[in-house]
Amino acid sequence: MKKTIIVMPVANESATMSSVIEKILALPYDNLHLYPVVDDYSKDNTAEIIRSYEHTGRVKCIYYKESRGVISCYLEGFRQALADGAERIIEMDGGGSHKPEELGQFIEKLDEGYDCVWGSRFISGGSISEQPLYRRILSGGGTMLSNIVLGTKLKDMTSGFEAFQADILRNLNLGAFLSTGHMYQTEMRFYCRNLNTIEVPIHYTGGSSSLKFKSVTEALRILFELKKNEARIRNED
Repeated sequence: MKKTIIVMPVANESATMSSVIEKILALPYDNLHLYPVVDDYSKDNTAEIIRSYEHTGRVKCIYYKESRGVISCYLEGFRQALADGAERIIEMDGGGSHKPEELGQFIEKLDEGYDCVWGSRFISGGSISEQPLYRRILSGGGTMLSNIVLGTKLKDMTSGFEAFQADILRNLNLGAFLSTGHMYQTEMRFYCRNLNTIEVPIHYTGGSSSLKFKSVTEALRILFELKKNEARIRNED
């Protein structure tokens, strides 16, 4: 299998971190690596737990001192994965919302030659559990509005479980993303809309985090700025 690196921002996950890592390492992919990214927001021993698995040669704890939030951790994880020779990169949540056992379908579609593979809660076989109704409405409504404004045609524009051929991320200017929060997933899908992509069903388990009104208004602002920003996101040859 081509070298595949999972980028996973984590914080205060000591209760579940070992279980997540062990489930990933138990999958039948010898060249599957995990790069959890931690920052100063994490106050427990999550980083120590991650480092205890580094002896396997497949886990690398990334401490990102300059972090400005979870999205900056994703992007830093991408940079380090590319620098370490990743041929494919998978992004997933580290808080238990995404299931390690569903990683196989992402790898399968990358093997088939797709540029990007999007996890979708809203296609046949996908589902959402333990999430309040208002969050489901925002996710579904956000997808509909994004498709209208941006001309995209995906069933799920906000899921954070996704996979890329390395060259796709290498050809993006990771420092030029507008989003620092919830709109990041939509922004990524917009920039990749003309590539060879596919959606696969995922089973999403919601967390306890709340969504602030400011985050919604910020997402709407960014949505209407995306097309103007597109030229900046492509690296010049």
